[in-house]
Amino acid sequence: MKNNRPVNLDLSTIKFPVTAIVSILHRVSGVVLLAGVIVLLLMLDMSLSSEESYNQLADLLATLWAKLVLWGVLAALAYHFCAGVRHLIMDVGVGESLKGGRLGAKLALFFAIVLIICAGVWVW
Repeated sequence: MKNNRPVNLDLSTIKFPVTAIVSILHRVSGVVLLAGVIVLLLMLDMSLSSEESYNQLADLLATLWAKLVLWGVLAALAYHFCAGVRHLIMDVGVGESLKGGRLGAKLALFFAIVLIICAGVWVW
């Protein structure tokens, strides 16, 4: 049986709804958090090993690249937290309609952006 439906495999031409974007970013932020936790645990180990390694870590954290990595991990945490709270709210039955889902996705994005900006101000 032949399927005559058109197939569009070019993702750049597809307009994703805000709910799909929030869902995809939630998954991406989870992966970034996994890598970030590894980096943060290495930093914790370095800070507790000796006074010399603590001073090396302090010098490292003063660099621009380290601040960017730290801000990236905090941004992923902020976004993942906001999207997770959105899912918890939906689990209790609030915002399950199409209109409610869109509003919840927009609110999650808004609060995540506010928290990411606050994290950037705190890191710098």
